[in-house]
This record gives sequence, C-alpha cells and structure tokens, in this order.
Amino acid sequence: MSNPSNGSIPWSDPTFVHVIEARYRGGYRVWLRFDDGLEGELDLERELYGQVFEPLKDPEFFRSFAVDDTLTWSNGADFAPEFLHERLSASGAGRVRGDQE
Repeated sequence: MSNPSNGSIPWSDPTFVHVIEARYRGGYRVWLRFDDGLEGELDLERELYGQVFEPLKDPEFFRSFAVDDTLTWSNGADFAPEFLHERLSASGAGRVRGDQE
C-alpha cells in the first residue's frame, strides 16, 4: 500500500505484528494475542530494567497496562510488539490460534 500523501512510500509493512488482546495473569505475566494469530503467556519480569520501566516493578502499576498495538502504560512505557512476539515465539509457550493443543 502506498502512502496517500505522495504515492510512493509504503506506510504499512505486512511483517509488522500488533498486539490485539492482552490479559493480566499475575506477577509480571501477561497473556497476549497478536494479529497474526500467535497467542500465549509471557513473563516480563526480567525485562523491567531502565528508568521508564522502574514503575512497572510495582505489580499494581504493571497490571494497569492498556493495549494500543502493544502493551502500554500511563507513564509512557511500552514494549515493541515485535519484541514481545519474538520473545513469545522463542519461549515455546506461544501457539498460533487454531493449532491443536
């Protein structure tokens, strides 16, 4: 698809993935579903380093995430959806919706 402003620059890359649903599972665990069908539970505790992620170490604040193509928090913290997708795929805990369990 071309950028409607100039007709030449793509503004949608089909390799990008987006979080379309997320559920808090306790601690720092979140169940995620991506728009390509991958879904599963991911523990993000080891990813909470750096100044912007420091407030997320409070489980009550961590669980206050919203979904806006990825996980986001009111302090501006977020994770790239590609990072979350890769982590879930690599963990072996993810499955594509419709796979046999």
